[in-house]
Amino acid sequence: MSSLMPVRFTPFDLDAMAQAEGRVAILIPADGKMSPAARRANRLTKGGIARLVESERFSKVKSGDVISLAWPAGMEAEALDILVLPRRPNFDEARKAGANLAKLSAGKSVLVMAANHARIEELALGMVLRAYDFDVHKTKESDPLGEIVIGHSKPEEAEATFAPLYAVADGVRMTRDLTNEPANVLTTTEFADRLVEMESLGLKVEVLEEDKLAELGMRTLLSVGQGSVSPSKVVVMQWDGGDKDDAPLALVGKGVVFDTGGISLKPAGGMEDMTMDMGGAGVVAGTMRALAKRKAKANVVGLVGLVENMPSGNASRPGDVVKSMKGDTVEIINTDAEGRLVLCDVMWYAQDRFQPVGMIDLATLTGAVIIGLGHENAGVFSNNDTFCDAFLKSAKAEDEGAWRLPLGEGYDKQLKSRIADMKNVGGRPAGSITAAQFLQRFVKEETPWIHLDIAGVASVSSETAYAPKGATGWGVRALSRFVQDNFETTGE
Repeated sequence: MSSLMPVRFTPFDLDAMAQAEGRVAILIPADGKMSPAARRANRLTKGGIARLVESERFSKVKSGDVISLAWPAGMEAEALDILVLPRRPNFDEARKAGANLAKLSAGKSVLVMAANHARIEELALGMVLRAYDFDVHKTKESDPLGEIVIGHSKPEEAEATFAPLYAVADGVRMTRDLTNEPANVLTTTEFADRLVEMESLGLKVEVLEEDKLAELGMRTLLSVGQGSVSPSKVVVMQWDGGDKDDAPLALVGKGVVFDTGGISLKPAGGMEDMTMDMGGAGVVAGTMRALAKRKAKANVVGLVGLVENMPSGNASRPGDVVKSMKGDTVEIINTDAEGRLVLCDVMWYAQDRFQPVGMIDLATLTGAVIIGLGHENAGVFSNNDTFCDAFLKSAKAEDEGAWRLPLGEGYDKQLKSRIADMKNVGGRPAGSITAAQFLQRFVKEETPWIHLDIAGVASVSSETAYAPKGATGWGVRALSRFVQDNFETTGE
């Protein structure tokens, strides 16, 4: 697994600037007003900061910009980074400024002279999120990962505030690692083993093997994996941090560790990207890790269906009819529409066993959602306005793009089958919506439900504000915030 960049808060000490190695960062607002740290840096560099602030270049800066002075005179550091940031930034400004600083430092140690600057914990979160590198399979030895040192006026207080944010960052890291892993490494068994390891954090983890899944009647899920030598599994993770009698929130993730399309084989070009088709399960895993590490005062259960979709003499065929755990029959028109077959059984099981207060499923489900929303927003579908609006508020607060799309009877009619209760696809029109309509058939009337189609945001081909290209970890921050704002108890 990758490493999370360590963060340490120390007492603010102007004298530390001169001898600090690696990089030193000072914070200056766009108006150029210098803090004590900036004034000290100005003296050390014999007026270099003042000349910069008075220059035409500085007159064009905006919040979050970083200007670097290499090998500054009077300092041991290899670079002095001037981070442009208001005295009281909002959350988004602080995090993105931290991300810009981390991108520039490229994993090297950074001393941030923060003093009592507002929202410095959020800046540190942005740094940790952006200082991610998945290089575990490269044979060339990487440079040792540095640390982020925050010089703060109240270090103990700031460290306590930052601790839950660091826990969320660790959940994001896990999601990215899982999503980035190649399929020959992250088999269904390896995936399950990594989830079992989280028992050390206080999670209750249970692995349901194929014989148990068959006994439960999860035939649609089993039909997806029957062409692979990797055994299909369902992993149940329980975090019981809330009141004993409170029903849990259920998170359900699609975990197709590799998707060839099955008999409905995908084109060869780009198929290597289908290692990320377990992205929904990755988000569920990372969220459960974050909740456990920050000791969330809520009851949450995470369930993931782990399968591999391969073509073989034993694989499901187009035209096959399978019966779900619910009891409905499904005509498989396209074996590449397999994610919904995994989810529908796990969703039904989650409701039967846990009677959740609400349920959210996540899946890299359709290419159609990328056509509709690109890589900026996940598709959001729901049967409950209050439940959905609360999630959208949390996603917006965490700057994770999410956009609600409609459901309706007209779309549902596209799933009508001549020989079974439904088809697994509804044709090309509104492909993301008909996929959600399929899943809604497996949601009990009394269960508030959200479906998140994350095909466009789980892994991207160019860097984002908080991540290098590849897996983004989208959803962990939003879901952790959603739990915090809507389900955590306030008791001792």
